[in-house]
Amino acid sequence: MNERKILILYGSQTGTAQELAERVWRDSKRYFFNGPVMAMDEYPIKQLINEPMVVFVCSTTGQGDQPDNMKKFWRFLLRKSLPSNSLQNSKFAVLGLGDSSYVKFNFVAKKLHRRLVSLGGVPLCDVGLADEQHDLGADAVVDPWLESLWKTLLLLHPLPRGVEALHSSIILPRWNVEILEDVADKSGKDERFSWNTLESTFSASVLSNERTTTPDHFQDVRGIKLHSPGVEYKPGDVAIIRPHNFDSSVDRLMELLAERTSPPKLTRHSRIQVVQRDSDMPVPELLREPVTIEVCAKQYWDLNAVARRYVFSLLASITPDELEKEKLNELSSAAGQEDLYNYCNRPRRTILEVLADFPHALDNVSLPFLFEIFQPIRPRAFSIASSPTAHKDEIHLLVAVVKYQTRIVAPRLGLCSNYLAALNTGDRIPVSIKKGSFVFPTSQNAKIFMIGPGTGIAPFRSFIAESVATGKANEHLYHLFFGCRNREKDFHFREELEMMGSSNKLSLYTAFSRDQPEKIYVQHVISAQGEALWKYLSNEDSYIFVAGNSNNMPEAVRDAFKSIYCQCGGYSSDQAEELFCKMEMSGRYQTETWA
Repeated sequence: MNERKILILYGSQTGTAQELAERVWRDSKRYFFNGPVMAMDEYPIKQLINEPMVVFVCSTTGQGDQPDNMKKFWRFLLRKSLPSNSLQNSKFAVLGLGDSSYVKFNFVAKKLHRRLVSLGGVPLCDVGLADEQHDLGADAVVDPWLESLWKTLLLLHPLPRGVEALHSSIILPRWNVEILEDVADKSGKDERFSWNTLESTFSASVLSNERTTTPDHFQDVRGIKLHSPGVEYKPGDVAIIRPHNFDSSVDRLMELLAERTSPPKLTRHSRIQVVQRDSDMPVPELLREPVTIEVCAKQYWDLNAVARRYVFSLLASITPDELEKEKLNELSSAAGQEDLYNYCNRPRRTILEVLADFPHALDNVSLPFLFEIFQPIRPRAFSIASSPTAHKDEIHLLVAVVKYQTRIVAPRLGLCSNYLAALNTGDRIPVSIKKGSFVFPTSQNAKIFMIGPGTGIAPFRSFIAESVATGKANEHLYHLFFGCRNREKDFHFREELEMMGSSNKLSLYTAFSRDQPEKIYVQHVISAQGEALWKYLSNEDSYIFVAGNSNNMPEAVRDAFKSIYCQCGGYSSDQAEELFCKMEMSGRYQTETWA
């Protein structure tokens, strides 16, 4: 069966696409296919012409950009010198992970699919376009897409006579895990897990961590100032931070592990060694040295994550209890997705809470399964709110602390925002700087419209403060629209922005949705200022930037600007839509939104 070769490549920014690619790899082993899974930039791309079958899994970042570990691969594919029949002997499939709140939804997957076809590649199936905004998340597209893919592959490459695919109840862990003696050092710290995998990681100290909203406001927003001598960044860049789990979550995991009666007995200080199981799935560098259970629980496993569908398949495969098995199989089946949504996704039930609900499965969780059930903590990105010139050696962050209630009694807590909110002055944390999705124009005459309600103000505060510090700010060039609930409760950077407005550094427009009986949002202010704005918008050197929550705001803002073009510029609705599509493609209309 050596000819049953399949290569699985991924482009992943936060680790989600990598996780999915590894799932595809595990499935391939069920059907006795051989081949590795790796990042696209790790693969020797000149060998691609010799690959009979390739599955690509990729996410889209920023303004339709490729993930960092796919950029070199993509640049090579774009070479004009490549013959149009380069990949004529290769069959491929592309699965994209995206967010439909962005205009360039799954842009990378679509472009990759088209480019592979143009180079002669033969698609095994249509490009898969998974959407994180779906009630069931990416699985709503991923599951049927994978089912179709394997059906096609098995038609092309049937299993040899007498060989049957491994049943889905048989779980294939990525690695083996050995238990060593308990560690002598019981400090529970391991610095390697603190550092991001990005090369630019550095240590920053906390200068201040202050609540920027009033105590009676429903939302706790933190203004966090970090200090690092010589730090370099540009307006629009983001800070990457990898949080640790809450002590309460670590304690809860240890309680659950203590309830297990199956060997081995695991404590905080149990030392383990992750060992390669399959030559196609090497152990990550981070896990190649012995580590304690406590360090994994505090710094590696994401204990706060909502349980994925795959977790229920894992637990169903190991529980000896028939009632548990029936329920877990139902939740992991295609027919049980509504039940899964109501039990898990809607109330945001964590993996720890799921384990507590299925004690018989918990009792049979082995060490290798812990690394399957819990995925690594993913780094989070925050727009930098400071200016490298005005705030030398500092990084300012504006962080909305995520805490909300579902039908589960315990409140739901955002891991990274609460980790940051708990930092004290003098604490040191690892930080990485990454180029943000916003690309601000360099033209001295560019008319720039910035719409940043709530914490969406962060990248614009960075840009405006830098422009003021370098003498470029002008009220005729910079138009800032800020919105929040109440002028007196959550007007971020109020004093600074009002001073800039009064000193003719920018034109400031505000919308306070709860300060009057009728709700007023930024899109309403944009529409009301239509005629005054048109003389700037009609300029071909005008740019629009939108940052903030991805719910209704981005689309409402886009519609407000389109209506100005229709009412003041004489455009028809179709003409305005065509123009805005061109502006998005050329970078004159950019969005950076989050859920």
